[in-house]
Amino acid sequence: MVQMVRFDKLFSVFKQKRFALSLCFLCLLFFSSLSDAYADDDASKFMTRGQIVIDLEFGIEWLRCSIGQRWNGENCIGEILKISVETADQAISQANEQLGAGWRLPTKDELSALVCDTCSGLKINEDIFPDTFGGPYWTSDTNRLAPRHQWTVNFFTGHSYGRFFPSQEMAVRLVRNRL
Repeated sequence: MVQMVRFDKLFSVFKQKRFALSLCFLCLLFFSSLSDAYADDDASKFMTRGQIVIDLEFGIEWLRCSIGQRWNGENCIGEILKISVETADQAISQANEQLGAGWRLPTKDELSALVCDTCSGLKINEDIFPDTFGGPYWTSDTNRLAPRHQWTVNFFTGHSYGRFFPSQEMAVRLVRNRL
């Protein structure tokens, strides 16, 4: 009779553990699907204000259009200029005069945060950043392993590359810290 009591206790403990494991598994399924819904919605980390896009994650403001384009209220018009880093410095000075102070090239991390892995076509949310060039954009970061090279982010592939010389011509999207 003693063995039967132990067996009953063992079965009861097993049922409790199985219930707890099932409950943990259901919670895991629920919360992982909930986080996926928010992870895919990268639009929730941006607010648009005309030609400016506010990046709530990084606390910065983006120009909605690339250098060479202008915002017409619905999309970016004009031809994207591909320029060297030196020419980008001149464009930044002009943007600071016309749009207020603080415009600069984005860091590699800032620009890489615009990459949309789930977007088909260009790897950027084209509702927020319309008419983006499907190619490399300059960052302000130098490749530490190859100091003569500058980092770019490519919105066709979604990858970052640290192999370009600053004298080469790439597209530019400017950013500034929130005022």
